[in-house]
Amino acid sequence: MTEFDKIFLTWRKGVGTRRHIVGVLQKTTDGKHIFKYEQPTVVKLQKEEGFTPYTEFQDITKDYNGNVAEIFGQRLTKTDRPDIQSFFKFWEVDETKAQDKFYLLGKTQGLVPTDNFEFLAEYHLTSDIHFLTELASLSSLQLPKGSLQIGDTLRFEKEPTNSNDPFAVKVFKGDLEVGYIKKIHSKVFYESGADKLKLTVKAIDQNGIIKRAFLKVSL
Repeated sequence: MTEFDKIFLTWRKGVGTRRHIVGVLQKTTDGKHIFKYEQPTVVKLQKEEGFTPYTEFQDITKDYNGNVAEIFGQRLTKTDRPDIQSFFKFWEVDETKAQDKFYLLGKTQGLVPTDNFEFLAEYHLTSDIHFLTELASLSSLQLPKGSLQIGDTLRFEKEPTNSNDPFAVKVFKGDLEVGYIKKIHSKVFYESGADKLKLTVKAIDQNGIIKRAFLKVSL
């Protein structure tokens, strides 16, 4: 079983607002890629929040194939950068797959500072699972600086009755609530055997309060 074969395109209006699944990029059995929008969600977001479809994929009714992974891959950090090994190490990337744009999008989330899109892989519980995820809900929690430390081991509780996400997973440091696992990334915590998953704080951005926190998920 591969780590993932689906990557969901998510969008939010801005920091502190809810993420919405707006499309899915999928690898087919013959190794090709297909992208399509979640039309009802997109139409609603266009009306209510001013959502604009991805520049190269403007027709929300169309199923795109061909070089879609290459187009989305333009967001990725260039592999000829001198610090690329450090980048790969941070994102838990297998360097033998460094030329696979689909794989890199899923592992690094395709984050860029110029828009509010994210690419969130739907991971499977494999024996060597390891990926990075970012804590959600930090904007509302306003955790004081120092509430988390690099290397902290955190615990999680599934929250299937959550009205915003039936696969919600709440994260704690001891008894202190510190956020949620990102939508889509949370699904793997509902697979059989997922109670053995470990959460470790890998990086923190803080200035008075904790602004961002990245967690390593592994067995």
